[in-house]
Amino acid sequence: MATDLQPGLKATVTVPGSSANLGPGFDTLGLAVGIYDTVEVEVTDSGLEVEIFGEGADDLPRDNSHLVVKAIRSGLKAADVEAPGLRVICHNTIPQSRGLGSSAAAAVAGVVAANTLAGSPLSTDEVVQLSSEFEGHPDNAGASVLGGGVVSWTEIPVDGSKPQYRAVRIPVDESIRAIALVPNFHASTNAVRKVLPSHVTHTDARFNVSRTAVMTAALQHHPELLWEGTRDRLHQPYRADVLPVTAEWVNRLRNRGHAAYLSGAGPTAMVLTTSQVESSLLDDAKEAGLRVLELDIAGPATAELSRS
Repeated sequence: MATDLQPGLKATVTVPGSSANLGPGFDTLGLAVGIYDTVEVEVTDSGLEVEIFGEGADDLPRDNSHLVVKAIRSGLKAADVEAPGLRVICHNTIPQSRGLGSSAAAAVAGVVAANTLAGSPLSTDEVVQLSSEFEGHPDNAGASVLGGGVVSWTEIPVDGSKPQYRAVRIPVDESIRAIALVPNFHASTNAVRKVLPSHVTHTDARFNVSRTAVMTAALQHHPELLWEGTRDRLHQPYRADVLPVTAEWVNRLRNRGHAAYLSGAGPTAMVLTTSQVESSLLDDAKEAGLRVLELDIAGPATAELSRS
């Protein structure tokens, strides 16, 4: 029988955004970046109250369909505890549906909050699993849970049971930072996936395998290889037609020698660098209506437990 949590118990979770794919590592590589959502979850006597501030405040639901709430309930069930009521306050700074892992961060925040309220019975691997189930791939969620860079993968059990989502952290060279160029429009992950072909050539597959290997080395010890390590043939060329603004900026940056790529499903263009990007280029991006965010590589999600 599930244990009832006592009203007044409160978890405050801070979760970093993330960038997925990093060029060639489609649904595999992820990186936590220094832009954060903070979620406060308090156990109440009954009902559900949801407040949202910042990104998504005008659009996101305030009921059981909210992703953070779904993730909290999933985490509570996995931890075998129940809450008579919940008050959830979301302070969002991660841009929504822009390729910076806002959905994964919401899922991670909910699961981590539930685990914290329950006394942290869930392992890190279980938190990655539960968070990833909402998206169907673990690259963004793994990065937000673990921090730094991640290599992730999905195991499909032969017995037909649910997929197992895995992620391991890899260290990131301290000199690397990220610069995000964020357009003022959304991109649906599902819609952008539809333009991808069902088959690719062996040559292109071999190219991406090699560049994914290069990228893992570049992140850890060889940042001079970031430009080569962010080359891709499996998804970015096909997405260029539906994300022309992003493709233009990725090409402009790469032509100047910067390791730019499409962040996740876009539309954000991300640069990984150890030096400055020319201020004139960033000024041009701002004049074109893009937000320019200079971001550190982030650590893992954190949580604090208190009682009101």
